[in-house]
Amino acid sequence: MRLHTIVLVSAAVVLAGCSSSSGGDGDDNGGGASTPPPLSSSAPAGTEGKPRTVAADLEVPWAVAFLPGGDALVTERDSARLVRVAPSGKKTTVGTVPGVEPQGEGGLLGVAVSPSYSTDHLIYLYYTAASDNRVVRATYDGRLGTPQPIVTGIPKGPNHNGGRLAFGPDKLLYIATGETGDGNLAQDKNSLGGKILRVTPDGKPARGNPFGTRVWTYGHRNVQGLAWDGDGRLYATEFGQNRFDEINLIQKGKNYGWPDVEGDEDGGGGFTKPLLTWTTDEASPSGLAYADGSLWAAALRGERLWQVPLDDGKAGKPVAHFENGYGRLRAVVKAPDGSLWLTTSNRDGRGDPARDDDRVLSVPLG
Repeated sequence: MRLHTIVLVSAAVVLAGCSSSSGGDGDDNGGGASTPPPLSSSAPAGTEGKPRTVAADLEVPWAVAFLPGGDALVTERDSARLVRVAPSGKKTTVGTVPGVEPQGEGGLLGVAVSPSYSTDHLIYLYYTAASDNRVVRATYDGRLGTPQPIVTGIPKGPNHNGGRLAFGPDKLLYIATGETGDGNLAQDKNSLGGKILRVTPDGKPARGNPFGTRVWTYGHRNVQGLAWDGDGRLYATEFGQNRFDEINLIQKGKNYGWPDVEGDEDGGGGFTKPLLTWTTDEASPSGLAYADGSLWAAALRGERLWQVPLDDGKAGKPVAHFENGYGRLRAVVKAPDGSLWLTTSNRDGRGDPARDDDRVLSVPLG
């Protein structure tokens, strides 16, 4: 059950709503980006100043995962390139992932680095192929090895492909999937669509999974953010349809309600309500990170970085940072130096790119 709920509602939005359907609104209900204006010299609480551009001129950077030495691997959704980005700003294309077929919101999406990378040199990728979405793993030691599929058969579509990968404190791989615009898949426990999956590093169902399959939770519309707090609780961002986006506290075997309910609606049937909700114009949250006692959610249509303070699994009042300053924000990851790395998503067909978009930004925390 929900521990605490916050609803941020604009009366105009509630009255007007959106005209999208479950298959047509995409991952953010539309919206565009703006050219970054100068930020004020007084930074919002929780940050120490203006983000620094680490790397520029990327093509729809979708996910970021850090290597042990401090460099990051960044996926480009539409080009299928995997790019290594150093904190100094040096960019190196380490490979184009074979078999990726970008379409709509699909393409090269999530990336994760093995918890045992120092010995196995493995990385994990989520991408849209000809027939499905899939997770592959490959060796990476300066060069990208041949990817080997470990989870296949995840439904694909023009919209709602999910795509986030993250290793949990249990060293198991968590996979966020979407329902591709077909809400019925989210409630079908035999489908991999509209789920959070929990698998071993070789892609098998993890011991202790509630249904004896790869499924950990179900009833999701389109999850694109996963993060654990300091006590091992898992949180996920989720795109709403017409009214509310969500952050959910993820618990084993729970049903998060889509398509029967959206946001904080009371649909009965044992659905788990969200930890907090936003209206869709305020958020459309994609990436999610945990740092300095808060969740940090990157907003696409909302064009801001949301900070959500946490207290023993309960959410405090969200604070918006950099509103309309950098356009659409896709990924957010805690870097080894304690800062946050963000990616813009202004070249994804829904934004208004600045001259040096898309970018990786570094935000110091204070």
